Amino acid sequence: MHVSTDLIKIYEKLGSIARDALNYALSIVEPGVPILELCGKIEDRIRQGGAKPAFPANIGVNNVAAHYTATVGDSSVIPKGSIVKIDIGAHIDGYIVDTAITVSFNPMYNQLIKAAAKALEAAQLSMKPGVIMSMVGAQIEKAIRSFGFKPIENLSGHLIRRYELHAGKSIPNYDNGDRQRILEGEVYAVEPFSTNGAGYVDDAPQVTIYRLMKNPKPKDPHYDVLAYVANEIGPLPFTPRWLVPRFGDAVSSVVDKLYNKGYVYGYPVLVEHGKGLVAQVEDTFIITRDGAIPVVNVLSLLK
Repeated sequence: MHVSTDLIKIYEKLGSIARDALNYALSIVEPGVPILELCGKIEDRIRQGGAKPAFPANIGVNNVAAHYTATVGDSSVIPKGSIVKIDIGAHIDGYIVDTAITVSFNPMYNQLIKAAAKALEAAQLSMKPGVIMSMVGAQIEKAIRSFGFKPIENLSGHLIRRYELHAGKSIPNYDNGDRQRILEGEVYAVEPFSTNGAGYVDDAPQVTIYRLMKNPKPKDPHYDVLAYVANEIGPLPFTPRWLVPRFGDAVSSVVDKLYNKGYVYGYPVLVEHGKGLVAQVEDTFIITRDGAIPVVNVLSLLK
């Protein structure tokens, strides 16, 4: 499947918006900064660039690997001496770019970030049409283990389609034996996670990110909230924070009720099983005949 010039142009614009938002995030993140403020500023930067957030900005502190975004009225701040993952998504008309970077406020953790970065580099070099998924995973694992760390085995990269963040196929972070092949024209988010912990994550009880399960009907409870999400956000993940300007702070408990009744899907916060620290470096790649083209070029932000 050939990649059209128009699609390349959309991804070039998205890549530049996401790169700018990550660069901006790196310039404002520091110990003591409120996570609520950080998420809001990053998401606004994406909007100012001409895209929409494809999901809420994820801020993963220390052993939190993924799926934490600021809650309504969140009072948490970036802790001193922490390692912080900033995972963002941007979309234009449903075309999505997904990218992440890790910053450390303790030099001891720099190698953990380097391991994830080297793994992303190794993945990029190995991704070509016809290559099997598990071979890319093997390259990711080899790079991370060469630094003395473990990959997180139950997190993976993913095929992206229009309005579909996780579109079925996965790029594993280790050799999981998956024999599916990468095809020309596909778009993948690749996200190596390195840890000094157990090498896998557990679901925490907290949910901060949600997604609409089906198109709402007027008889559904809190139809006004569901219809607003359907019209303004669509099938992509959202946070109750985005609904506050329209519905007020109480919307948080409304979303909670809708989650408990199955009207919205919830993504539990993911924490490292052994309480290990986690680093993540992620880019989105377009697969061409010649290999994988990075859309954001996140590795250059770490130089």
